[in-house]
Amino acid sequence: QVQLVESGGGLVQAGGSLRLSCAASGRTFSRYNMAWFRQAPGKEREFVAGSSWSTYYADSVKGRFTISRDNAKNTVYLQMNSLKPEDTAVYYCAASGKETGITIATMANMANVDYWGQGTQVTVSS
Repeated sequence: QVQLVESGGGLVQAGGSLRLSCAASGRTFSRYNMAWFRQAPGKEREFVAGSSWSTYYADSVKGRFTISRDNAKNTVYLQMNSLKPEDTAVYYCAASGKETGITIATMANMANVDYWGQGTQVTVSS
């Protein structure tokens, strides 16, 4: 069982930055693929970034967001720069135990997610 707790969300002006953190419980954190998803009001949840042996990004955030992880601290981060109003959403941390066939498609597939965090709100004002 893995519990995920996000933090770091808030209100920021367009062009600003935020860093989200996701703290995971459990001793096998390093074995999990970790990802961030987001869900804007009235829209479906979508993949943002993922970390496995490599890192993966949605086209909409590539070059602006960076995912990283500290396995010693059981924490995954999402550094978000040059934020835009369209980045406004609830951001969710996700963990997947999938071991093979890791691609951006499999990272983005919510059917592969084993655990979800509760979400943290990010609001970008124009």
